[in-house]
Amino acid sequence: MRSGILLLFSLFTFAITTNSQQVTRPSVVIVRSGSLKLRALLYRPKGRGPFRAVLFCPGSGQPPSPNALGRLFAQHGYVFLALYRSGQGLSSTQGEESAAVVTRERTSKGDDAANQLQLKLLEGEQLDEERNGLAVLRSLPGVDSRRVAIVGHSFGGSLALVLAAEDPHIRAVISFGGAAGSWVRSSYLRESLTSAVRKLASPVFFVYAENDYSTAPGTALDAEMASQSKTHLLKIYPPFGRTPSEGHGIIYLSMGTWEHDVFDFLDQHLSSTAQSSIRRSAMSIDLEQKTRH
Repeated sequence: MRSGILLLFSLFTFAITTNSQQVTRPSVVIVRSGSLKLRALLYRPKGRGPFRAVLFCPGSGQPPSPNALGRLFAQHGYVFLALYRSGQGLSSTQGEESAAVVTRERTSKGDDAANQLQLKLLEGEQLDEERNGLAVLRSLPGVDSRRVAIVGHSFGGSLALVLAAEDPHIRAVISFGGAAGSWVRSSYLRESLTSAVRKLASPVFFVYAENDYSTAPGTALDAEMASQSKTHLLKIYPPFGRTPSEGHGIIYLSMGTWEHDVFDFLDQHLSSTAQSSIRRSAMSIDLEQKTRH
């Protein structure tokens, strides 16, 4: 699956419409998570800011280079931090990659054990790594820490939802193909993500191609948010490519398909005028939590 995405990523020429914002060269940022020294690539517009910012959570396995994505977001005026979690890319020497761990568990102990382990990683060490990445992003010079969004792909889309559920100050979430490969086979994942969207205050945009492995998670989670009267958007774009792998890779392979919709959503919810409503939502959640205790 991932090798197909990498091959197509090298073959496709993207027609990307951007504004005139200039972009600096990406730099490597260290994100400490426990004993690990993870690495992330930082893309930023030229200038002093403060800029709106995005934490990017890639999928499991070895994701494609985030270079085109990072440049696109920076050209739209966003600081973009793409974290390589344990065992991935620039962090390949820092622990074992999660998909490899889950695959080994599935081979040795079966599907149920593997699904439980995936949930443990989602709600445990993988979440910790993204949480630490978020803290680093907010601390960077030139970042407006009050206007931060999370963008995730695949397993990273699931992480984005779980992370936003615990942080009411996240201004928006974009989930590309979140849980598409695991939703049907894991009741643990379905329960975790349904619980997450019930808790979160952030607006969420669910993005899928029609020929992704499954669009069921987007449909179900979007409906759950609608039932809770929360701000949500679901877009299932026409099939991209010929295979589920290519459809799943729309975030990398067809940026022109979603660019306008995604940046309209982000611009709307990360504008300065949207700040007061986010603050009120955060205060309501804090009050609810205190009341429960």
